[in-house]
Amino acid sequence: MIEIRELTKTYGGVDAVKDVTFTASPGRVTGFLGMNGSGKTTTLRVLLGLSRATSGRALVNGRRYRDLDQPLRQVGAVLEQGLSHPGQTGRGHLRTQAFLCGASSGRVDELLEYVGLADAGSKRTGDYSLGMRQRLAVATAMLGEPSVLVLDEPANGLDPSGMAWLRGLLRGHAAAGGTVLISSHLLGELEQLVDDVVIIADGRVRLAEPLEALTGRQALRLRVRGRDPHALWAAFEQAGAGVTTDGQVLFVTGLTPEDAGEIAYEVRQPLYELTVDTPTLEQLFFQLAGSAE
Repeated sequence: MIEIRELTKTYGGVDAVKDVTFTASPGRVTGFLGMNGSGKTTTLRVLLGLSRATSGRALVNGRRYRDLDQPLRQVGAVLEQGLSHPGQTGRGHLRTQAFLCGASSGRVDELLEYVGLADAGSKRTGDYSLGMRQRLAVATAMLGEPSVLVLDEPANGLDPSGMAWLRGLLRGHAAAGGTVLISSHLLGELEQLVDDVVIIADGRVRLAEPLEALTGRQALRLRVRGRDPHALWAAFEQAGAGVTTDGQVLFVTGLTPEDAGEIAYEVRQPLYELTVDTPTLEQLFFQLAGSAE
């Protein structure tokens, strides 16, 4: 488990993060979202012992990272790309890291196969594409078979098949009881992956809750297209609904799909589209964080 409690980090009298509090639980994937400069990286650096908190706590399995026994066997992290020496092969890089965390050489070959780099293991990492370096970084994080994964923008440079691979890997890790904390700007991809969402802006947490609860509590909004939008608009408003438009589609609140269909039938207006307009994670993110930047 990851526990962040009232975490504050101050640089030169300015709070990079202030009273940040959230939890990433075992068996779940937690998305950590924020604009550039929002405090995401500062929080992750404190969590991983790369920076010292001014106040508050950042704990992994109940302890600070620097107090963990064999930390590489408890926490696997991807914070930056290209940390391998460009003259070293992918296999050589993993063997060096395996020595540091006590993993076997067999684990190295197993992970090269698992992340899709078996044929590239003998190539210099300086010749790797961005996506290949990301795969190598994920393999490095998993060398010690940690229960906790902390990943900052791990999908950068991955093609669609690579993103599907990463999604399956992280969902599998969580399903096995592991904890995953992931930061990404690819909100559409993240929406298919995460169970819980933490949104940070201006160094403060604006929201921390399950994705299902976040999307579920939004007011039901319908997308409606029909032969005569003006007649439909008037009929929906007469029934007490709120109606807006983008010039092509009517957006209707205060009615169920069944209600809207019955009203359209009563005023004899054929419908070409009647769907529930479920808010996307990106829309919700910009509502909470976009205006704060």
